[in-house]
Amino acid sequence: MTTSYFPHSLISLLTFFFLASCQGESQLKAQNEKLSSKAEQIENLIGLYSDYGGFNGSVLVAHEGKILYKGGYGKANMEWDIPNELDTKFQIASVSKQFTAMLVMQLVSEGKLDLHEPISTYLPDYPTEKGDQINIHQLLTHSSGVPNAQGKDKAFLPKDMVNQFANDKLEFSPGEKFGYSNSGYVLLGYLMETLTEKSYEELLKERIFEPLGMENSGFYRHRAIINKMSSGYVKGFGDFFDMDNTDESSAYSAGGIYATVEDLYVWDQALYTEKLLPQAYKDQLFTKHIADPGYGGHYGYGWELIDRKVGDSDSLIETISHGGRIGGYLASIRRMPSSRSSIILLSNTNYAFLNSISKAITGILYDKPYSLPLKPLALFMNEVIEKEGIDKGISYYKEHKDSDEYYVSEQELIIAGYKKLHAGNAEDAAKIFKLSIQVFPDRDNPYDSYAEALMELGEREESIKFYKKSLEINPNNQNAVRMIEKLERDEP
Repeated sequence: MTTSYFPHSLISLLTFFFLASCQGESQLKAQNEKLSSKAEQIENLIGLYSDYGGFNGSVLVAHEGKILYKGGYGKANMEWDIPNELDTKFQIASVSKQFTAMLVMQLVSEGKLDLHEPISTYLPDYPTEKGDQINIHQLLTHSSGVPNAQGKDKAFLPKDMVNQFANDKLEFSPGEKFGYSNSGYVLLGYLMETLTEKSYEELLKERIFEPLGMENSGFYRHRAIINKMSSGYVKGFGDFFDMDNTDESSAYSAGGIYATVEDLYVWDQALYTEKLLPQAYKDQLFTKHIADPGYGGHYGYGWELIDRKVGDSDSLIETISHGGRIGGYLASIRRMPSSRSSIILLSNTNYAFLNSISKAITGILYDKPYSLPLKPLALFMNEVIEKEGIDKGISYYKEHKDSDEYYVSEQELIIAGYKKLHAGNAEDAAKIFKLSIQVFPDRDNPYDSYAEALMELGEREESIKFYKKSLEINPNNQNAVRMIEKLERDEP
């Protein structure tokens, strides 16, 4: 009889590889389960913010170089009930500044711009007195002293935008300190257009969007039809209002880009490569050039560099980030290079808790404690009122106002009252305003609002009494002064 056998050493080797393979599969399975758990936590977190009216938009979270979670919440268009999705486009406001900075550094790397040359070298028509003092580095770092032209009449041609502030006095000596200036970034766009004889839009497309395949990003133009572009909304008195009639294309190189969360992730990943810019020049984008006391960190070129808390822990992590706000939109991109992680949040409302959401997500990513959003008590009170009446709603508020699960807000309670008042129900409004006085007895606004409801109910003497109480708390309440005069003048 013939016996076949494996040498003992070979059996041991095969056993080792088998066990190693099983161990590797077990570790991979555990890792995938952990990542799945993180994704579920993120989904639950943002779902709660959405349910409580604190987020309406799209989100993408990456961790260790891979997409961990992405999704859309709420409506891209509230009138037509169109949902936000991953390919929904949003204005990204000041997040645009990092793209402007990239374009500048590309020209620097090609020897076409010098960061420390006066801008008068490139803009001979710019007022020499100021142009000789300011350089490109200072514009990139908000240290030029160029004042913001915000609040002036809108201009839409780059030259006209620059002329709005070109002759204004500098707010401080260039290089002296940090002073955030959208106008400084507008000036950078105009300078690049003058130098290259191409529009800012063309530069974006040719130098960034096309090379990276960012097909769902572009320069926002108000009148243009942009496929899958969301509508922007503002929140007032508890409801959202359409901002589509606002032309924000004047944001230009300071805030004029639209994008999707997936395109911004493509951008985020490209920043780990030299596809757009050689490393030595790219490093300058993320250098702590100047302290930014408003944010508690530093500013690079188009980026904020801040050590932030990880969730609710005391641990800190280095972040490279920027936020943006423009009519009806909020945007945030937060990068954690140490773990190749990023959090991208785009909202088509002006009411969203992007910083709180990002902070909580970092807690999830790094296994640290984090907070879920508290329930807005006024919102839940309104739901009870709609279903069971005003008295039940008031009782619900009183019962839960000291609960750790809810947060109380003077503004939201006042808004709830004004919704009733504007709907012609002064009696219910008065009950809500009276509740606001009980909850916030040291604030002037509840007394002022209650007085207005009493006036609508024809209770003139009581109305005067509460207007005077509001004025006692806040002597600068000019509305109370006017209303007291009116009510006393109209005395029957």
